[in-house]
Amino acid sequence: MRELGLGVQEMTTTKALPSIASGSAGLSRYLEEIRRFPMLEPNEEYMLAKSWQEHGDTDAAHRLVTSHLRLVARIAMGYRGYGLPISEVISEGNVGLMQAVKRFEPDKGFRLATYAMWWIRASIQEYILRSWSLVKMGTTAAQKKLFFNLRRTKGQLQALDEGDLKPEHVKTIATRLGVSEEDVISMNRRLGGDASLNAPIRADSESGEWQDWLVDDTPDQEERLAENEELEHRRGYLTSALSTLNDRERRIFEARRLSDEPATLEDLSAEFGVSRERIRQIEVRAFEKVQKAVTDRARAVEGPRA
Repeated sequence: MRELGLGVQEMTTTKALPSIASGSAGLSRYLEEIRRFPMLEPNEEYMLAKSWQEHGDTDAAHRLVTSHLRLVARIAMGYRGYGLPISEVISEGNVGLMQAVKRFEPDKGFRLATYAMWWIRASIQEYILRSWSLVKMGTTAAQKKLFFNLRRTKGQLQALDEGDLKPEHVKTIATRLGVSEEDVISMNRRLGGDASLNAPIRADSESGEWQDWLVDDTPDQEERLAENEELEHRRGYLTSALSTLNDRERRIFEARRLSDEPATLEDLSAEFGVSRERIRQIEVRAFEKVQKAVTDRARAVEGPRA
């Protein structure tokens, strides 16, 4: 694993993390080893985090890290399609996890898994971007978004066959990801298509096919907890933000943005006795107020991510 720096490395000096040997056998052993680390109950996690935060207890930090190694592996498996050793991807994810543990503030009410997911993904994506020559040549934020979402979007369109994309697929992907059709074609060619899941992992071994290593998409305990907590926080932010609107703004915002079947401008103009353009203006203003309120609340609760 690369040099961690920033005070993170001392967290695991007393006890080393499991290492990942190259090859499928090494990955299998690593996954089996990290399953042995127990999950933490909320109170136990809180006390360990406080012990690390207030007393620099490296044993507590080590337990926080090792109890979340399965979360790192699960996230890392989602980045298999970039032609990089999965052992390196997991190692970089572990770096992100340790950064998250170092900065985790348990008194803010979040579970560590919720906070760490962002650091893990950021660390992995940074590693992938460093490793791809096409990114080193310079890309825009939109192209980076395309880079990390092209394969998933192609899968949704059932367009994973090798070779150039069909024109209709190019247009759909460009629209969904907010890039030009030329960018989609170029990125697809640079990525070199998608290897068959039935291809052997190594031609000179009996290690099986790539599809044998696909992980179960059913959310595990950590991921379900993180998703549920994040959803509850977002609902709380939205509820608080809605209180900043007056009655008319709230009615229009909810009817246009939060309803399963959004009301038309014409219906609302008839309800309030104003023009459709006036309804549209109120909707836009209400959205901006809600967006600002949600952002301010999130920053106040979560604090800036360093």
